[in-house]
Amino acid sequence: MLGYFGPAGTFTHQALLSFSDQPAVPFATVVEALDAVRAGRVEAALVPIENSVEGGVTVTLDNLSSGKRLMIVREVLLGVEFNLCARPGTTLADVRRVLTHPHAAAQVRDWLAVNLPWAAITEGGSTAGAALEVSDPESKFDAAVCARVAGEMYGLNALASGIADNPSAVTRFVLVSQPAPPPQPTGADKTTLVAFMHADRPGALLEILEQFSGRGVNLCRIESRPTKTGLGNYCFSIDAEGHLREPRLAEAMAGLHRICEDVIFLGSYPRADGVRPTIGWGFTDEDFRAAKDWYATLVNPEDD
Repeated sequence: MLGYFGPAGTFTHQALLSFSDQPAVPFATVVEALDAVRAGRVEAALVPIENSVEGGVTVTLDNLSSGKRLMIVREVLLGVEFNLCARPGTTLADVRRVLTHPHAAAQVRDWLAVNLPWAAITEGGSTAGAALEVSDPESKFDAAVCARVAGEMYGLNALASGIADNPSAVTRFVLVSQPAPPPQPTGADKTTLVAFMHADRPGALLEILEQFSGRGVNLCRIESRPTKTGLGNYCFSIDAEGHLREPRLAEAMAGLHRICEDVIFLGSYPRADGVRPTIGWGFTDEDFRAAKDWYATLVNPEDD
């Protein structure tokens, strides 16, 4: 059974439904969802890790870099599309009070100001909880800003769809399980890891970046996070193009292990967008194999 960061009707739930129709367990927090995986109560859990507007989800990044090791096995991309939902029979002109989550309110503020300038906006709970509240005929709220799945779940009608101020906003979710050997490369993969510096000193980050650039590996994301061991102590959460089983990524990981205090491998998995990396001359698998074969002739010339 799978778990997810709930409650039911949230964007995480909607992302889960995009690839699984099996019963799943909602958890109140990201930490609870990941700890359920560690304890074996669920096989894997879906949690948000990155948003194109807000950046990394820090609670997910921090929890994956500490505690019993976990591994990312899949990613899901979901467009953040908010709907204005109300009880059947309600029109846009009837809406006087709107309920939603604070993050949702921030992302639809301009739309509400233009289309519902007379309405009072109340923030609290979750978008799914707002939909549940509005579904009550006795509710003092007329409409909820929520995900499509929440409106459908609680029998509400969408008075307006796609009301986010940034229509291109996307949230990235990851399915996390207990550690296992990574699958075979697909050619369109991503690897997630956390690199810990030995000390905060000039050039420490540059040394980390050089392990990738020197092997032709492009980074999709890099964020610094405090290690919580003292002021100025940071680690780096990184998404790199490629797969652990590919020579260029394997050498980069080995290089990181040499220069870092610790390197946490969090998984190599297929990219949700299917984008294949552009690999420059000298960095293909064949280039690495040819270099290895050439080196072998130097140390064992009689085999040449």
